[in-house]
Amino acid sequence: MSTVSYFPDQRRAAILEILSRGEAVSAAELAVRFSVSEDAIRRDLRKFAAEGLCEKVYGGALPIAPSAQPYAKRAKENVGRKQALAETALSLLKPRDCVFFDAGSTNVVVAECLPDNLELTIVTNSIPVMTVLMGRPGISLFALGGPINSQVGGVTGAKAVMDLQQYQFDLTFLGTCALCREKGVSAFDGEDAYVKRAAVENSNKIAVMATAEKLGTRLPHKVLDFDRIDHLIFEKDTAQQILRDFQTDSNQVLVAGKSGAQLAVDL
Repeated sequence: MSTVSYFPDQRRAAILEILSRGEAVSAAELAVRFSVSEDAIRRDLRKFAAEGLCEKVYGGALPIAPSAQPYAKRAKENVGRKQALAETALSLLKPRDCVFFDAGSTNVVVAECLPDNLELTIVTNSIPVMTVLMGRPGISLFALGGPINSQVGGVTGAKAVMDLQQYQFDLTFLGTCALCREKGVSAFDGEDAYVKRAAVENSNKIAVMATAEKLGTRLPHKVLDFDRIDHLIFEKDTAQQILRDFQTDSNQVLVAGKSGAQLAVDL
């Protein structure tokens, strides 16, 4: 590994940039990269941890992950931002699609915005989505079975996973707890991640909507790799550099507020 000389402030800024991409850092590797002692790096990491910028662990540090909140609390947060994401997500739907709505507060807003004329088949483990869509004209609604997880706001567990095997989805709106380029989508809850992975396995296309605080973060339970995501929908004020970082040859990046399926990135 080649080394480069940095002033202390430059070094710290470079380390924070790595953490902001959702990557863990090793004190030993950083010491080599920046041509300083491991003690100097550990001091940097302790300072970042004290400021709430990372989680200090043995041998290095982890990026700060979003904190778990009950569904009832999440549903009341960032309502306007979720509405903008949801309206953009509607452009991905085609008549007579079979769509899985994963548990997640943004997906509930998408359900609220659905038109009645697409003749959609909707399958969901989300209790709020079931409530919103029950009795809606033009929508055939199916619910997964199993125990209700109040933290997630939906059904999780082995029964839900077994039920998912009955379907082949044209599109899955995946609930997103954390998203980074290196680690993809991850979740707080292991049972929730289990259901999400089963939905991914039975879906032709995967759509992910992410508010700003989830970008560049990761959580303990892996859901899917980044290159498996087909559609990414970000907020309208997301920096162009972030959009470029998330754009690949295999996905479509959209920004809330853009019309139709307009590509978001100014290449």
